[in-house]
Formats: sequence, structure tokens, C-alpha cells
Amino acid sequence: MSADDFDPIDFLAGAVRRHSHEEVAPMREFLVETLADGGVEARVDEAGNVLASRGDGTGDGGHVLLNTHIDTVPPGVPFEHDREAGVIRGRGACDAKGPLAALLAAFLSVDPGEGRLTLAVTPDEERLSTGAAALASGTDSPLEDVDAVIVGEPTDLDVCAAAKGRFEGTIELSGANAHAAEPESGVNAIAALEPALAALRTFDDRADAPPTHPELGAATLTPTVVDGGTATNQVPADCRLTVDRRSVPPETAAGFREALLEHLRAAVPEPVDVAFEFTDRPTPFLEAWATDPGAAVVDALAASSGGEVRPFTAATEASYFAPYAPTVVFGPGVLADAEGAVAHAPREYVRTEDVRAAADALAAALSTLVDGG
Repeated sequence: MSADDFDPIDFLAGAVRRHSHEEVAPMREFLVETLADGGVEARVDEAGNVLASRGDGTGDGGHVLLNTHIDTVPPGVPFEHDREAGVIRGRGACDAKGPLAALLAAFLSVDPGEGRLTLAVTPDEERLSTGAAALASGTDSPLEDVDAVIVGEPTDLDVCAAAKGRFEGTIELSGANAHAAEPESGVNAIAALEPALAALRTFDDRADAPPTHPELGAATLTPTVVDGGTATNQVPADCRLTVDRRSVPPETAAGFREALLEHLRAAVPEPVDVAFEFTDRPTPFLEAWATDPGAAVVDALAASSGGEVRPFTAATEASYFAPYAPTVVFGPGVLADAEGAVAHAPREYVRTEDVRAAADALAAALSTLVDGG
């Protein structure tokens, strides 16, 4: 198969048939074989990323990195190619094998000229982003000299130039055990939830809180899980409250933790002790990011796709790439439609005409971005 013979729909059908919610190796092998058939040699790095490039970038052309992921969430959903309806159904159809098919079509078809195209496909986006974190932190990372990054996700062909971050952690309230018949002799950690929850509601009203972002809106802070106490006749000494933070620039994980602790300690009365720790993970949390809406990659992709420029509604690995170069999220498919959830749902699908439209839009935008003339 030459690059001209590559059909994104045939590739997508083969990709969705390969379940990758437990093990990505078969899907990764399929991708590497497809690239080889298209005349491009790919390598798999120690983190499991598939890396390939076209053009040496020695001229005046730009360097654009194309990224998406091959892992999906469980369980596997049966594959179906409904040609009459023009859709492919199955786990990963839109998140993110449809975007991968479009990126791959553009990567293989565009002549990089004096520029360079890099394809970097990660294996672990749905859990811990180990591949993307390694890609961003490696000493020989292709991100070091990129001019733009396009991340494939289901955006309904819109160009997403910003996204909220997501942090998760647990507030620990510590008191002292006592017999429930003599509650005043202990320090009730569960009772301290009342001022702690009130403090969460006012956290973003404080004077030094991040302002509402012009594209992303306001940050949110949501209590999600509570756990405390060990016996029904005992004053509880410990209570734990997990919170979900959806951040906006310029808030960082470290800044959020420091501000939250200060706010909680001012609200929760002594002698209850307050602590907060992020959920343990081997990779950095996905922080908020925003690209200048006037960046060349935004203009080129919006012009070729006809899509709106807007924020992405979910956290993505674009968070790791945005510090290096202007970054956008783009692709066929939707996270949800009028009937309900699509991505991560049993009815996951992508329209084949949208996959082709995304491939054409990407090819047109890349031709502009890597052109050294």
C-alpha cells in the first residue's frame, strides 16, 4: 500500500475491531504495520509511544506534531460498520480511533517540503498519560523544536484552543475519638465537614482566586467522595473528603493545593487538623491550557475545516504539549449528542463522512503550516 492508497475508513474499521481497553499491543502493531505499508518507518519508544516523522526540517518549513491515543476505556463494544447510515460503531470509534484515522491520512498524504511532520501516538491517555508524560519530559523529545501541535480528539470538526485542567485530591480532617455518650470529650472530625464544605463553596470567591477565563469560564471545585468513622457509637477521629478540581489558567496544581489548604484552615475551627494531598499518580495532573486564538495553527485549521474555535470540554494530553508550542484539539466525532453520551458509552460511533472531512481539513492545514515558501 502506498500513501496514496491509504483509506482512513478501512483503517478505522480495522482499528475498532482491535479492542485496546486492556492491552494496546495489537492496536499498536496494526498502526506500525500501516505506517510501514505507507512507506514510513515507525519506532516504539520505552514508554510505548509510536513515533514517526516525514521531512527533515532542514529548510524554512514548520514542524508540526500530530498526537492522539490508541487506548480506550472498558468494556469492549462490538464493531459495526453501518454503511447505510454512514457510521462506524464500537469502542474507540470516536475516542480516539476516528481522529487517529484522520491524522494518519493527513500525515501520509502531505508533502512536508522543507518542513517536518511528526506523528506521536500515546498508549495510556485514558488512565495516567504515562506515554505523553514521557514524551514531554524526554531528553530527545520531538517537542523541543515544534511550531504547533494538533491533538486528535472528538470535537465535531471544531478547533479547540483551550481546556480546563483536572486535579483530584483528598482533604483529611483529624480529631479525637471518644465515646458517643460523651461527645464533648472528643473532637468530631465528621462534624468538621460542615465548615469544610462551606469553605469549598466559597473557595473561588476569595480575592486571589483565578478570574473567570474568557474562553473556559470559571473554575469548579466539587466534593465527590466522603469517608469517615469506624463505629456507630464512637466520635470519629478521622474524615476524608475527595474533591475534583477543574482549573482554568493560570492556576497550577501546586498553587491550587497551597490556596486550598490556607482557605480550609481558616474555615475549620481548632482543634481539628486539616491536611490535603493529591491522589497519588506517577505522572503530572492535566493542567489547564490555552492557545492564542490568533495562532497560525488555529487560523489554518479553522479555515480548512469551517469549524468553530472553542474550548474542549474534557481534560486531554494537550496539557503536556501546550507549554512547548501553540496547541489545538481537533477531530471527527462527538463526546455527546442530542440522545446522550457517545464517547465512553455503549453507543459510541463516528460518522465516516466526518472522518474523511477531518482528514481533508488536516491535510490542507498541514500543507500551509509546513510550507517553507
